Amino acid sequence: MAVTVVVASRNRRELLLRTLPRHLALPERPAVVLVDNASTDGTAEAVREALPGVRVISLDRNQGAAARNAGLREARTPYVAFCDDDSWFAPGALGRAEALLDATPRLAVLNARILVGEEERLDPTCEEMARSPLPAAPGQPGHPLLSFVACGVVVRRDAVLEVGGFEERFAVGGEEELVGWDLAAAGWQLSYVPDVVAHHHPPRQPPRSERLEIGVRNTLWTTWLRRPAGPAARRTVRDLRRFPAHPATARGIARAVAGIPWVLRERRVSPPHVEQMRRLLEDQQVRSVSRRYVA
Repeated sequence: MAVTVVVASRNRRELLLRTLPRHLALPERPAVVLVDNASTDGTAEAVREALPGVRVISLDRNQGAAARNAGLREARTPYVAFCDDDSWFAPGALGRAEALLDATPRLAVLNARILVGEEERLDPTCEEMARSPLPAAPGQPGHPLLSFVACGVVVRRDAVLEVGGFEERFAVGGEEELVGWDLAAAGWQLSYVPDVVAHHHPPRQPPRSERLEIGVRNTLWTTWLRRPAGPAARRTVRDLRRFPAHPATARGIARAVAGIPWVLRERRVSPPHVEQMRRLLEDQQVRSVSRRYVA
């Protein structure tokens, strides 16, 4: 099996003890790596004792989504399947993903069809992916993308490492978009392939304002880091109008503004072909909103 499953988690010991065996039981028998994000609940020790088939990497501090980078570096296979501590791939899905990646040398990201909960609802993001207006490259499978959902995706290890992996400053929340844009800038392909299936069973919990705060900040940072000045300004205005009226939104905007010195140091505008892809996606979003209002 040329795929390693990488799970990054923090303080979810009991959940991991239920979900990690699902990866070990897959017929493809992938290697499984847990990146423990400086948990304080004994996660690493419990997994090592109960599941010796899982390789555990213990980080000395919480790196957020960037913990996945440690899993990428640990993997010894050309492909890595990212899962959250509450998601897993269906039997046979990783074998299908491996075959498609083998057959498509410029494909760096294969996003699965993600089914949510016991009722297996299609993740709304997958519905959007299936309507992608982006043109496919010759031989590219599925629906072309510019971003992905990291709880059910198989990536080409070297491609993601080549573009620097996940940015630690982003923590968790929309961190995939910057990686997707950088992969496209480097000439890699991203695809949503519905016949590769993953399951996601997030625990029921009340909405957290911190997640909104981080999402607002990361949305603004991603725009400012990679888009040309004019489109960045227009997109910022549009985002500020659509963000929900909530104290967490104001905090997220303030945190984004506070990070402007870092943004200016790290800013690297994407090449024109990536900006054209972004515009196609934005045009689709505008048409979708317009149809809803007309209806």
